Amino acid sequence: MNSFIEELKWRGLFADMMPGTDEQLNKEVTTAYIGFDPTADSLHIGSLIQIKILAHFQQHGHKPIALVGGATGMIGDPSGKSAERNLLDEATLLHYVDCLKNQLSKFLDFEGEGANKAELVNNYDWMKNISFLDFAKNVGKNITVNYMMAKDSVKKRFSGDGSAEGMSFTEFTYQLIQGYDFLHLYQNNNVKLQMGGSDQWGNITTGTELIRRKAQGEAFALTVPLITKADGSKFGKSESGENYWLDKKKTSPYKFYQFWLNATDDDAERFIKFYTFLSKEEIEALIEEHKTAPHERKLQKRLAEEVTVWVHGREEYEKALKASEILFGRSTAEDLVSLDEETFLEVFDGVPQKELPKADVLGVSIVDLLSEKSGFLKSKSEAQREIKGNAISVNKEKVNETYTANESDLIDGTFLLLQKGKKSYFIVKAQ
Repeated sequence: MNSFIEELKWRGLFADMMPGTDEQLNKEVTTAYIGFDPTADSLHIGSLIQIKILAHFQQHGHKPIALVGGATGMIGDPSGKSAERNLLDEATLLHYVDCLKNQLSKFLDFEGEGANKAELVNNYDWMKNISFLDFAKNVGKNITVNYMMAKDSVKKRFSGDGSAEGMSFTEFTYQLIQGYDFLHLYQNNNVKLQMGGSDQWGNITTGTELIRRKAQGEAFALTVPLITKADGSKFGKSESGENYWLDKKKTSPYKFYQFWLNATDDDAERFIKFYTFLSKEEIEALIEEHKTAPHERKLQKRLAEEVTVWVHGREEYEKALKASEILFGRSTAEDLVSLDEETFLEVFDGVPQKELPKADVLGVSIVDLLSEKSGFLKSKSEAQREIKGNAISVNKEKVNETYTANESDLIDGTFLLLQKGKKSYFIVKAQ
């Protein structure tokens, strides 16, 4: 078996392939592509598997192409959808395409002169000048309506599983346009293989059929499973239904890190194979080590480290780690003060806040700050009682009645974290 396919199989990332795919990969350096539709200005963690497949493909000596769907993004892929999505205006779409290009360039090797140097393409570049009549004549006549109707993505929309409106002609043509992408890349970029999620099988094989009929050539398909959690629930969204994005402005590295850290044991065992580049031996050793002391969550910690470093870099991982340790009490005041505003507010999301002039924060007695200045505690007597009971901390460190805050205590030069007991927090924002 080809080493790339073998790697996908032991990682649990193999769903299906057309006959002859492994022979093709063994025969020569092969060029393959995966498409990414620009539906937002960032990819989210649902796209990480596709990026990972391209990265593994390149590591095994083959040439990956990441296709950003400037043209297909104007239509919307019906695969797995029960309703047609809203179409984007061209300016928004082009902005999204640029954003995705920048992100994808972080994960693949586009440098050097090697035969397997990665490429980035946009299907709008070759679709924008094709007229409808040319497309109907040169592409449409090669694929029958019966063939297109037999695809699962189409059948489900007409069988009662989908919307009552069925499917528009626009969406119906999606598989033809994606098929034409494969034909164009086969003829112009020597692409022999298209890869994608298992829901893309119908679209991909339309491309191989078009290549067979139009170019009398042979091309191949390979798919990976759609990822779910071990309990069958949807992967990659928060409990409130929000996406976890790869852009740190949309999802902070701290929140991103926490997503992986909070994986169940069953999910962590699967995800560490899916989302890291660790070897089989390293992963098996980690899993065994985790089983001897699951409460230490070594598997989750390593998973969170590997994926956060891959997506955001070592520096952002270190910040996220420091922030996590602060939350769970294993940190110093210096660690807390060094946090940036965004990470600090992420860690203490939902904690009550009050803005005060700096003159009402710095140099003020802790009793006054806790009570009349911030309103965290109801009275001076309560503040004095809690301090005497050793229940009050500032920036996670215990204080006595003589404490007053100074400039160097402010987190990111702005915040002070007050705490009563283990779980009652209050943030003062000094302006």
